[in-house]
Amino acid sequence: MLTGEIRNQVDQIWNAFWSGGVSNPLSVIEQITYLLFIKRLDDLHTLEENKAATLGIPMERRIFPDGADDRGRAYADMRWSRFKHFEAREMMDVVSEHVFPFLRQLGEEGSSYGQHMKDARLGFSNAALLAKTVEMLDRIPMDDRDTKGDLYEYMLGKIASAGTNGQFRTPRHIIQLMVELTKPTRDDVIVDPAAGTCGFLVAAGEYLRDNDPGLFRDEKARKHFHQGMFHGFDFDPTMLRIGAMNMTLHGVDNPDVSYRDSLAQEHGSDAGKYSLILANPPFAGSLDYDATAKDLQQIVKTKKTELLFMALFLRLLKTGGRAAVVVPDGVLFGSSKAHQAMRKMLVESHKLDAVVKLPSGVFRPYAGVSTAILLFTKTGVGGTDNVWFYDLQADGYSLDDKRNALLPEEKLGVLVPAPLSAEEHAKNNLPDALLRFSRRDGSELENPRTAQSFCVPKAEIAATGTYDLSLNRYKEVEHKEVEYESPAAIIADLKRLEAEISDGLAKLEAML
Repeated sequence: MLTGEIRNQVDQIWNAFWSGGVSNPLSVIEQITYLLFIKRLDDLHTLEENKAATLGIPMERRIFPDGADDRGRAYADMRWSRFKHFEAREMMDVVSEHVFPFLRQLGEEGSSYGQHMKDARLGFSNAALLAKTVEMLDRIPMDDRDTKGDLYEYMLGKIASAGTNGQFRTPRHIIQLMVELTKPTRDDVIVDPAAGTCGFLVAAGEYLRDNDPGLFRDEKARKHFHQGMFHGFDFDPTMLRIGAMNMTLHGVDNPDVSYRDSLAQEHGSDAGKYSLILANPPFAGSLDYDATAKDLQQIVKTKKTELLFMALFLRLLKTGGRAAVVVPDGVLFGSSKAHQAMRKMLVESHKLDAVVKLPSGVFRPYAGVSTAILLFTKTGVGGTDNVWFYDLQADGYSLDDKRNALLPEEKLGVLVPAPLSAEEHAKNNLPDALLRFSRRDGSELENPRTAQSFCVPKAEIAATGTYDLSLNRYKEVEHKEVEYESPAAIIADLKRLEAEISDGLAKLEAML
């Protein structure tokens, strides 16, 4: 948890960037990401130096070479631990004219830690702002993984609160729900084909840290966690840099965060590679057939991006792999042949586990579109018996553009320390959704269709002819019997009211 002092420091830097002419919140994050990356390079180099000195052996990996660059500046001066002591104008010269060209060189050489830095540029010319930012970042205890991760999450939260770039972030509590529903394991290979800031991958990593305490005592599992478990794709270089740094600051040493246009490129190299997909892909778009990967068109013939992503998920998952993905409501009840074919495929050829309907305001203020979470398992041979539906009506925040918290912080999110009261549940359904999902093969099967959650047999879904998956198709409204007064009693009440009005008017006339 970040202290108030650190939050204030971040807010001051944020305001300083805005005052210094860097007004796009995404650009602010990008510039801070560059500086954090530069600091991390120095930390890695220092670690190698200490290791070599302790063991009395040469350094295995020297990030900063001996000597000087082609402009005559010593590489040693490009290390964070050196230039942080420079006067502001000299610091600006070193960082802008020497460190950033060095970063771009690392990117061109293809080093694992420099792959997203090929076009890195310092995006401002205010020396005082650079010095202030370096000083603030240097004061934060970067050896504490929780602090580093929370710091970056706090900054990423500013993207969501600052305007038009909020579409890059799925609300953290929705991500947490999806991770808790799928329960990642140490053997999973996890992918988000529309990774953005890598929020889903970060949350999966944090889940494993919290729920598998022996993970890092097993050498094989530890190596898999750091080098083979997490994969994120995006086609925005800025988001790749931010996502890679987010993973790094949350303690994943070498995640696979790479450039890919997921709908346009063929997927033969990693088809059937992943055991878990967590994603909230962009939807409501349309692509030309020529611009779409042919292997996806073979699964479903469509131009709709939301259906193409569904085809992509099935293509990437291995048999037995599972997915929790956000889809627009159109996927659930769209009438086109492609929509119906996709739903039939999920129900008949694979195992559709659940449909969690989300409130339409969950992505405000950036989008008011109605969405749902689909949870399914790729089998290729069917397996759907009953589909569990949950009507999520409240997520703990107001569903208007302000998205204000409706409960104290400890009662928000999915994991709360004590059961919520009925009044609190009406404001936050997330803990209830997780609990009921765990009972979907037991007591939930007996729920009436008037309940907040219920199960629908596969045969009933198939009988619709269109494989309709909209919750309202199956939900029933509870009819309460209302006792009405007899007509004679109603007429008597009206006459009594009429007499009272006449009496009142008479008294009013007498007074006048």
